Amino acid sequence: MRLTGKVAIISGAASGMGAATARLFAREGAKVVIADLLEEQGRALAASIGPAARFERLDVTDEASWAAVVAAARQHFGRLDILVNNAGISGSAEQDLYSTEAWHRIMTVNATGVFFGTKYAVPAMTASGGGSIVNLSSIAGIIGSDGIHMAYNASKGAVRLMTKSTAVQHAKDNIRANSVHPGVMPPMLTSGRTADPEVRAKRMNVIPMRRPGEADEVANAILFLASDDASYVTGTELVVDGGAVAI
Repeated sequence: MRLTGKVAIISGAASGMGAATARLFAREGAKVVIADLLEEQGRALAASIGPAARFERLDVTDEASWAAVVAAARQHFGRLDILVNNAGISGSAEQDLYSTEAWHRIMTVNATGVFFGTKYAVPAMTASGGGSIVNLSSIAGIIGSDGIHMAYNASKGAVRLMTKSTAVQHAKDNIRANSVHPGVMPPMLTSGRTADPEVRAKRMNVIPMRRPGEADEVANAILFLASDDASYVTGTELVVDGGAVAI
């Protein structure tokens, strides 16, 4: 098992890619903090995993909430080794693609949330002798997108660059930081246009593998970067998109 003895916090872990990652991490020997606003789903997931998992309520836009979750992880499991900044919202449900309110909301959840997670995880990881931060960006953080609020692209681009800064600034602390960039995946809970079957069918035409990805495929990429298998990998991005950005 690749994560034996490790303790991980996964934000947005009650559903989707976060839940897949939590289950995989537990199977690989980690203690997992499932951190989310969705209490019912989060608690159910933790119960299904067993003693290796616990739920903590987390609002990624709130500093105090992050501080409390990191403190809870250390209190209950004794340390922190891995942070997966997975929580995020889509920009495809916005009717007004120039909505200022949507800009602030998307940027706050997707970018500021990653900053807060990093801010509070780094001291805890340093106390544990190092660690790994894996930030969920998107291919929308690399290329432009049609039909979604540009705050989604901007926020995911910010995640990509914050990851590189974290890697450079904290290599001395034995902390690695990398980003994962999923392509077309199962719709998010906050998806709008990108959940439409016709829109998704058109997107398949520009993906070389001609299919969407699965949550477990992203979880496997996260596992690699979180584990010691990636001990000399930091400041880079791992694209999981069926070849979409290779065109």
